[in-house]
Amino acid sequence: MLKAKVKWAGGLQFIGQSGTGHAIVMDGSPDYGGDNTGMRPMELLLVGLGGCSGMDIASILAKKKQDVRGIEINVQGKQAEEYPKRFTEIEIEFIVKGKNLSEEAVKRAVELSMEKYCSVKATLEHSAKIIHSYKIVEVD
Repeated sequence: MLKAKVKWAGGLQFIGQSGTGHAIVMDGSPDYGGDNTGMRPMELLLVGLGGCSGMDIASILAKKKQDVRGIEINVQGKQAEEYPKRFTEIEIEFIVKGKNLSEEAVKRAVELSMEKYCSVKATLEHSAKIIHSYKIVEVD
């Protein structure tokens, strides 16, 4: 079972600590009484989705012996107007940089992450439509 602990640090700032001992600062916008000292919790969901799927794709492409030089993941979420302002749609774009990358290998890695392996995507897809795309950038 995964665990986390979140402690109030004053104002709207909270420190989240994972069961593995890693910490992150969360804070609110000054418009709502925060000091803007950390990520918003909803931003963390998007970062988690990008990290989860990125790890899948990096691992799959390494097993396929692809010469990957970089992976960038752009994630954006549209929120409902009314509270609780949940995500209604999330777009995730994978930019895979490398030398002589196989289009089929990259496409398959993205599909496997999005359809089978990424637990964050599997969790979020029940409340938000998730759209994904990829782009390959050839580098020397």
